[in-house]
Amino acid sequence: MHNNLSNPKFDRNSFQLGMINCFAEMVACGVKKLALSPPLAPADYEIIKEASDKIVNGFGIQSYLEKSLLITDLQSNDFTRGKWAILYYEKDEVLAEYQALKEKKQQLEDSGHYDQSARRDISRQFLRLLSYPAEKIEQILSRQKPQDPFILIED
Repeated sequence: MHNNLSNPKFDRNSFQLGMINCFAEMVACGVKKLALSPPLAPADYEIIKEASDKIVNGFGIQSYLEKSLLITDLQSNDFTRGKWAILYYEKDEVLAEYQALKEKKQQLEDSGHYDQSARRDISRQFLRLLSYPAEKIEQILSRQKPQDPFILIED
């Protein structure tokens, strides 16, 4: 098979599982408290679910299927719209912290208090949960608008 480097054709599911394997290892060795799979179309999730579960078991960590990922200044709404993400973590309290943060955001939205300052606070807490260093968090939050993470495989 000939690969044109300006337009590479890679197997989407294998690529996603490679990313998942890498993030699972980072969680297992304590580099990240929480890691996210790439955004997955529900049909892609069904294809990779079993392999993701094997990766999780192999590293001795846990996972949680999130069908409505917390949207912050880390990425745009369009990046995850209609897609799912698998959360990878080692300790139950990490998932609980994520869920509490998501609930806090919802309460702020419901009460009409989810302004720019609240969004920055929620974003900062989420980025800390993802184990981003403080200087990188501030760099991300200083952007005019969210910048989606680079993923080689496009939709």
